[in-house]
Amino acid sequence: MTVLRNGRVPQRRIAETVAAEIRDQILENEDYQLPTQEQLVRDFGVSYPSIREALRILETEGLVTVRRGNVGGAEVHRPDEMSAAYHLGLSLQAARVTLTDLSVGLQMLEPMCAAECAKREDRADVVVPALENAVHESAELLSNGSAFTHSARSFHDLIVSFTPNATIRYVVGSYVALWSAQEEAWADHSARHGEYPSDVEATEAVCAHRRIVEEIAAGRAEEAERLARGHLAATQAYVLDRFGDRIVNASAAMSRQAIQTSRRSRI
Repeated sequence: MTVLRNGRVPQRRIAETVAAEIRDQILENEDYQLPTQEQLVRDFGVSYPSIREALRILETEGLVTVRRGNVGGAEVHRPDEMSAAYHLGLSLQAARVTLTDLSVGLQMLEPMCAAECAKREDRADVVVPALENAVHESAELLSNGSAFTHSARSFHDLIVSFTPNATIRYVVGSYVALWSAQEEAWADHSARHGEYPSDVEATEAVCAHRRIVEEIAAGRAEEAERLARGHLAATQAYVLDRFGDRIVNASAAMSRQAIQTSRRSRI
């Protein structure tokens, strides 16, 4: 640890040490609640400025949200696919990666998740019912424009979430979440300008989802993967036809996260 000539440890280094310990608690304990600043000062034996700097470090990492003012405090956020999607999106946006490039990558990765779902021995009890519910929900929204897209994208989220391998689940889940944010932004834009696809196209998407579920239920992994890849290419074409040359927008992932958080808070 770096020490100044007067023997004092720089405040920044103290804050980094405190932030590291709090970070470990957030990541290791699912129900971790951040103590008050007063309690943190007592627990760590450091100054208020050091605690505030530690919280600022964690805030920039997206692990906490610090509320200022009379109702101040800090809320903990465990990392998930959406937060990972945001940071992935920042990297892709900085590299000037286009939506076309992202779509091609997703066509390589997501369909194998459908295949893995079809290989699960418990698919009939765990996977299929959840996917069928998602299909039913989106089918109820066929005439509701962008609301249909938001619902239909949850089907893709579920496919990845049921992939047994945790590494694939989180990595591919981040790509799916990032694409979902771009597609939902397109859907909202198209609906506002009267350019959203007709109910016919939406019905085709629902039918494709049903066929994928049938193949998963039957345990036909190769066919489930093939259908998933074809469906992705077909639905992505709507977005790419208008916005394929656009650069990936990381802020769209944050907007989607905020919307989903708002919806969960109303349930």
